[in-house]
Amino acid sequence: MTTVSLHQSNPLDSTSTTTLTNSPDSHPSTAAATVPTLLHLSFNQDSACFAAGTDHGFRIFNCDPFREIFRRDFPSGGGIAVVQMLFRCNILALVGGGPNPHYPINKVMIWDDHQSRCIGELSFRSEVKSVRLRRDRIVVILLQKIYVYNFADLKLLQQIDTFVNPKGLCEVSHVAGAMVLVCLGLQKGQIRLEHYGSKQTKFVMAHDSRIVCLALTHDGSLLATASSKGTLVRVFNTLDGSLVQEVRRGADRADIYSLAFSKTAERLAVSSDRGTVHVFNLKVDSGPLQTISDPNTGSPPVVSHLSFMKGVLPKYFSSEWSVARIHLNEGLQYVVGFGHQNTVVILGMDGSFYRCQFDPVAGGEMTVVESRNFLKPDETFS
Repeated sequence: MTTVSLHQSNPLDSTSTTTLTNSPDSHPSTAAATVPTLLHLSFNQDSACFAAGTDHGFRIFNCDPFREIFRRDFPSGGGIAVVQMLFRCNILALVGGGPNPHYPINKVMIWDDHQSRCIGELSFRSEVKSVRLRRDRIVVILLQKIYVYNFADLKLLQQIDTFVNPKGLCEVSHVAGAMVLVCLGLQKGQIRLEHYGSKQTKFVMAHDSRIVCLALTHDGSLLATASSKGTLVRVFNTLDGSLVQEVRRGADRADIYSLAFSKTAERLAVSSDRGTVHVFNLKVDSGPLQTISDPNTGSPPVVSHLSFMKGVLPKYFSSEWSVARIHLNEGLQYVVGFGHQNTVVILGMDGSFYRCQFDPVAGGEMTVVESRNFLKPDETFS
């Protein structure tokens, strides 16, 4: 079970949150002199900002234009393994981690940056793997269980049992209205789809292998999944669980680190341990595994020339390939999100920040338009 602690009366009323801004104590001089070790990277809900958890605290950055919004380096040190933003408001969810956790690894701390302190906490019997935030919900993911809370009063609303989930895989929709939640099912390769508006639960066998990565569109209508094989990424309609598209990252096995839909759900970005980030064109209105592009997008998918024989040849020949790509450092973990005007933002666990532009029609290699080391903002990556 869980325990809930509120550090003041009704501190989590979402109507009281405001936009994050720089504050005078954003750069304490003591811990900032040394370069910290990264423990966590994640974008906020619209990929306009990203959060970095370190072995000294956490930092929040704006993506476009790139700038550090603020940092909190704790005087006593201590690592933060999870930092979840709620768009750009002052409320964050923090979980301790690393060799010297600042908070217990079995607690979710609700941080109000206006007060520079925690205003509530959720305690569990085992390690918290990840957290997801909406304006009305807090979702906490453990190794084999998920807890859904009301944001305003931290009331427990639902418990979900899952397959073993060391990566803390779970995603929620972010538009106003009833929540859509996707998580692991009860067996390997299975996905659970929760539509809270219609009170429907569906289970989908997405892969034969273990699922290692998920992404959900803002409205919760489309889900992307990748398995431990890392060759194919599948896109599902969450309403009925149908497979609407399958794209191929490559022919060889790889560890998929990150999946991201563009805001309009026209494109999907994929990063892996091969050091390559791929961008795929999607056909959100077409039927299962169709390869006819939407004439209104002007962005046809890249399909094998032998796709007309896909009933005879292996799936390798019928899957759609990326329209744009960029190769960075192999073996390094990258997190990817979409920016403005056909750009992707790529974050590396070495502190690298890349903004890359792609041509959605001609495709090909992406162009790096900006590169930085966000742990050392004055340095750039070549």
